[in-house]
Amino acid sequence: MKKNAFYAQSGGVSAVINASACGVIETARKHRDKIGKLYAGRHGIVGALTEDMIDTGKESAAAVRATRREAHSARRATSSRGSTRVAPSTSA
Repeated sequence: MKKNAFYAQSGGVSAVINASACGVIETARKHRDKIGKLYAGRHGIVGALTEDMIDTGKESAAAVRATRREAHSARRATSSRGSTRVAPSTSA
C-alpha cells in the first residue's frame, strides 16, 4: 500500500535548499511504487500545522529540474518567504 509523504524545510533561500527540495521530489517520483503523493509544506512546517500544503506532483519534471539551478526563492513552497508553487520564480 502506497503512503503519502510530506516535505518541509526552513531557512533562507539558497541554491542548496532548492537542490535539496529537487532531490526529495525526484527521489519520491522514482519510488512511485511506495510513495503516493509528495506534499511540500508552504512556509516549512507551518504548512503542516495549518494544512497548507502543495502537491508536488502537479509540477512538471522540467520545472523541478530548473529549480535545482536557482539561487533565489525558486522553491518557495517551503520557505517562509513563500508563494504558491515549487517552480522557479524571480520574485522574492
